[in-house]
Amino acid sequence: MSWLLALPIALPFLTATLAFLLRHRPAGRWISVWGSAALLIASAVLMAAVLDAGVVAGHMGGWPAPFGITLVADLLSAVMVVITAIIALAVSVYALADVDEAMEAQGYHALFQVLIAGVTGAFLTGDLFNLYVWFEVMLISSFGLLILGGRAEQIDGGVKYVALNLVSTILFLTGIGLLYGMTGTLNMADLATAVDDADQGLLTVVATAFMIAFGVKAALFPLFFWLPASYHTPAFSVSAVFAGLLTKVGVYALIRMFTLIFDHDIAFTHTILLWVAGLTMVTGVLGAAAQTDFRKILSFHIVSQIGYMILGLALLTPLALVGAVFYLVHHIVVKANLFLIAGVASRIAGGTELARIGGLYKTAPLLAILFLVPAFSLAGFPPLSGFWAKFILVKAALEVEGWIIAGVALLVGLLTIYSMTKIWAQAFWEPHPEGVDPRLSSLTPYDRLAMLLPIGALAVITVVIGLFPEPFAAFAEDAAAQLLDPSAYIEAVAVANGAVDIEGAAE
Repeated sequence: MSWLLALPIALPFLTATLAFLLRHRPAGRWISVWGSAALLIASAVLMAAVLDAGVVAGHMGGWPAPFGITLVADLLSAVMVVITAIIALAVSVYALADVDEAMEAQGYHALFQVLIAGVTGAFLTGDLFNLYVWFEVMLISSFGLLILGGRAEQIDGGVKYVALNLVSTILFLTGIGLLYGMTGTLNMADLATAVDDADQGLLTVVATAFMIAFGVKAALFPLFFWLPASYHTPAFSVSAVFAGLLTKVGVYALIRMFTLIFDHDIAFTHTILLWVAGLTMVTGVLGAAAQTDFRKILSFHIVSQIGYMILGLALLTPLALVGAVFYLVHHIVVKANLFLIAGVASRIAGGTELARIGGLYKTAPLLAILFLVPAFSLAGFPPLSGFWAKFILVKAALEVEGWIIAGVALLVGLLTIYSMTKIWAQAFWEPHPEGVDPRLSSLTPYDRLAMLLPIGALAVITVVIGLFPEPFAAFAEDAAAQLLDPSAYIEAVAVANGAVDIEGAAE
């Protein structure tokens, strides 16, 4: 299975190399599109293998764990790779109309594909040091994309983005060093059992360090300010892929670490996560309510919605983890789509500052409808995907008598409606303040197709998840069951390692 696990990582790197070599030619942009399509096929094949065989593991180069590079795909990893490929394909098609030749010549498509490789690598890695490596790949490529174009606001946002993420990296490496010193391994499957013999007090300190490090990556309270300071500055294609994927890698890392490894002091660690989840939801949605720029509102809502995902981890019940997995998939699609829509609105209305645009409903009704789908889903309107995600999490909170956090989740949903209504009223419903009628016809037919096709496709996914939630909820239940009982994960690594005492490793 090694090639099947390595392919979703190798394909973006190969695509990045070809795109860089052809960056001065039109073929470069199409290589990015076809490479993303190939990634989607490879990720679908991997998902089929995981659905058929359970957890899939492999050791690169034949080196056994814990010395070699281990790749592992369970249901959560596999679905995250699939959704990454979907977003990569959607954004690469959108970029055909959004990214100009100057940015292409500076290596946009190569940086974009390296970022996708970093994301897929983080989802599939089976050891902590290589998780660090993939985080660094993501940081370097995302910084390059963030400052591509060299505008002052981009540099300012990029410096804030990198500065806090470097602090996170240092803390992450410190935690890795301490954990290795305590256990003698960094393989996640090995760590799941090795931590049982470690000093539990020191282990809680290390868990807190990882919580802070990944909390920065996930943009949790109070470490989120780098996100709204930077996500509104780059090209809309860049904002969309950042919004959809980057913070979710931090969320994924938290879920993986605090279900597989740091489950020894739940009363302490998950209580902190519960408080952080509530504060993240509230501060994010209040920040969004105070903004008057399309992209800044959406940026603060990323922070707010991350709180819901961490809520599922903090509660740590089967239903809560189902909600966290469901919310992850739903939010990646919805949030990336909203940023893509903001890009079209900016092109045809003249900007993203709400006070300076308007009239989009009258002159671009298709775009208005495409906006309503992800906006209503984000706010939790039935029967869209966001409703089911919020419903599961609120129900999980109520089941454990978490009345306050359930109330917070519902209140944040109402405030999300306010923000989405503000965008609708000013950008779509009210006339343009300068009397200009924004029209989709101002875009060339080529640009309209390239921009609206991925937006429409992502909207369809949102509607399908909302109208037919049962198979997605069932999948999330299976993924949550694997997280709560990691024996299959540990056993898969042991089998790939050629271990004899599989039962002992899984206990």
